[in-house]
Amino acid sequence: MDGAAEPSAPDRNDWNWLHLAALLGGNVALAFGPLLVRLTDTGPVAAGFWRLILALPVLVLLALANRQPLLGYRRSTWLAIGGAALFFALDLASWHVGIGTTRLGNATLFGNAGSLILMVWGLLTLRRAPSGLEWLSLGAAVTGAGILFGRSLEVSTATLIGDLFCLLAGFLYAFYILLLQAERARIESWALLFWSSLFGAPVLLAIALLRGEAILPHHWWPLLTLTLTSQVIGQGLLVYALKHFRALIVGLVLLTQPAVSILNGWVFFREALTVWDALGMVLVAGALALARAGEKG
Repeated sequence: MDGAAEPSAPDRNDWNWLHLAALLGGNVALAFGPLLVRLTDTGPVAAGFWRLILALPVLVLLALANRQPLLGYRRSTWLAIGGAALFFALDLASWHVGIGTTRLGNATLFGNAGSLILMVWGLLTLRRAPSGLEWLSLGAAVTGAGILFGRSLEVSTATLIGDLFCLLAGFLYAFYILLLQAERARIESWALLFWSSLFGAPVLLAIALLRGEAILPHHWWPLLTLTLTSQVIGQGLLVYALKHFRALIVGLVLLTQPAVSILNGWVFFREALTVWDALGMVLVAGALALARAGEKG
């Protein structure tokens, strides 16, 4: 969920090992986002603001290098970009707040819930009942989320609230994707990420100020690393790799994100897992993979 320019996986399979390495590397880079948000000495929403602002010069260069126009869109495209950027900023704000109080594995899983939400939205718009695979995905998601919510409540009320903020981020990201559906053919990935970041940054700054967060950091390296891994390296590798894979493979590789986050939580914050935690995470992760696999089979 750690970005704003995720291209759809095609209905083909023409990858090589370099593409697979890029797909894995992109997911691993994005998985370090929650850890780096925790390590910043600004507020969590302010970290999101800096993450977008610091990436802008690089995003401009990447868009120009790939011959992606930054101007000349029609009015409907600008309106869609503006509305989507608002949802993207709210998504980041909600997710970063949640990261501060829940476990890193939970934050990553619930933050990626957009895949499930988009699947449900698709069923509603088509006015059809879920298929067997879709029922299995929904059942696993509800059961796994219930287990994780219960375990978080055992830790503290704040941890449960953190889960809910991350889940809200997944909803907001789904609305970001839906707003851009009709315009995706008119604006390409790097240009979209640039405008989403430029329009979203002031929203994040306003939220951070209203929350009374520390804005200016004392140590820049966590923010610079967050910017590079989440907005540039992770996104860049995925933009390069995703067009070569079927959604099934993309969904399975997506599971590296919660795995890396869980490892980071254990190494840096001693976030130990019980058997019930592991079961809940496996169910939610499986649901995300099934939902992604169902996009194009």
